[in-house]
Amino acid sequence: MNLKQYSFITISGFLLLSACQQPGANLAANVYQADQVNQSQNAKVINILSLSPAKIEVSNTQNQRTAQVAGGILGAVAGGLVGANVGGGNVGTGLGGAALGGIGGAAAGSLVPSTSLVDGVTIGYTEDGSIHTSTQVGEVCQFKEGQALVIITQQNETRVQPNSACPAKNS
Repeated sequence: MNLKQYSFITISGFLLLSACQQPGANLAANVYQADQVNQSQNAKVINILSLSPAKIEVSNTQNQRTAQVAGGILGAVAGGLVGANVGGGNVGTGLGGAALGGIGGAAAGSLVPSTSLVDGVTIGYTEDGSIHTSTQVGEVCQFKEGQALVIITQQNETRVQPNSACPAKNS
């Protein structure tokens, strides 16, 4: 295997790893778990007074685990190919290269952080004459001042439903 082929495999692996799902997407106000659908939930109409951008730290351990496994597999394949080619087709050299490549790939995958920052919004609102705030995953453009619906799925959990749409992104 020449350097160009090895580089291609390495770059392809990192592209694969970067395609992991966006952490925190499951925390948005309009995302529900299976046990939260097809049932009555308490809701209230609120009046949004203010909107502020926020950053929310969420777990990224699933993507970290995926990167470790994928890195280990890609490293083993690349290490085996390099070892076999450098060792003149010797099976032992190929296996040794695969083992070292797998360890190195898994170690590289562990460099993916265990937490990630995602976009959020802090919503200031009035409800029954009291002022409250709710910070949640989403974008400021999903909300506007004025009336909105808030859903209470469990004690102390508020899901302010988007009352605006973000402009379409130009591709």
